[in-house]
Amino acid sequence: MKLGVFVPSYLLPGEAATHGAQIRRFAVMAEELGFNSLFITDHLLTARRFYRVSWTEPMMTLSHVAAVTSQIKLGTSVLVLPTRQPVVLAKEIATLQHLSGGRFIYGVGTGWFPPEFESTGSSRQQRGARTDEVLEASMQLLKGGHVTFEGSYYRLSDITIEPIGQVPPVWVAGGGQYTHAASPEQPEMSANVLARICRWDGWIARPTAAPPQIAEDLGKIDAELKRQGTSRRRKMFTVAHENFCWLSEKAPKKAAIEEQKRYLMAVVSDERPWDYIEAVYLTGTIDDIQRRIQERIDVGVEEIFLHTMTADPHQLELFARHILEPFARVDAKAIP
Repeated sequence: MKLGVFVPSYLLPGEAATHGAQIRRFAVMAEELGFNSLFITDHLLTARRFYRVSWTEPMMTLSHVAAVTSQIKLGTSVLVLPTRQPVVLAKEIATLQHLSGGRFIYGVGTGWFPPEFESTGSSRQQRGARTDEVLEASMQLLKGGHVTFEGSYYRLSDITIEPIGQVPPVWVAGGGQYTHAASPEQPEMSANVLARICRWDGWIARPTAAPPQIAEDLGKIDAELKRQGTSRRRKMFTVAHENFCWLSEKAPKKAAIEEQKRYLMAVVSDERPWDYIEAVYLTGTIDDIQRRIQERIDVGVEEIFLHTMTADPHQLELFARHILEPFARVDAKAIP
């Protein structure tokens, strides 16, 4: 298993003056500790239905992170493509690839928050079609020059974006999730999302998807790839998963949960009750969290990236000690 962490791009109250320094320190430390990747969230507006906070802009923040690191992968989980213009986005990605030495992972999704679509001239009903067009047009631009593209929403004629360099892998988010009144989406994998996932290079299972749902969706992905005459192995297809976590070394589970509540609920709004949080996010003792990560590995997850909830360097050290190092030892034993 490969383990990544999220750039602490939350705009937490009272931290504006030190936020840039926190992000730089966190990124450098993540690379030094051996994490595989730094991912980042995309919300154009503050989605107050589910979150108490907003985030910095992801592409600019990843460029900031690229300047203080040299090897760690840089990814989005996920860019909300219906809010993006494909030519501008392709220029941003090409620039990030150029400046970072080709470290970007292009994680994409349709989004779910209606005001973000409406404020950028779109609608929730158009999000799937716009996602496909933005993705296709931006990837054509990243692969070479003189691109002509004719879609329902975007039209390009002989467009070249430079610098042309290494084309990033595309990982598509979506699929089933926990069935709950607080969930923003339907619980099942739609046919359009399945087709989009199988078209590209990887899948990011939802943070709100439990291992049985991940396994069920992965079965659908495998069946569709087989129908197309290929497989995950042939495509070098990556199965990834995003989740939220606060590690507590307190031994009694009750004490660990109380600590986790403080940090998780500083980011997540009361719209998501604690029973929902416990069902979908990684909570409990260190042993509990290690077991829940192993359950995800057992159903096929190959890369996990976790929100640490704050930029606290001690929390990053705990992630390295209790997740990165133990699972790296397990992987080492598995090598013949």
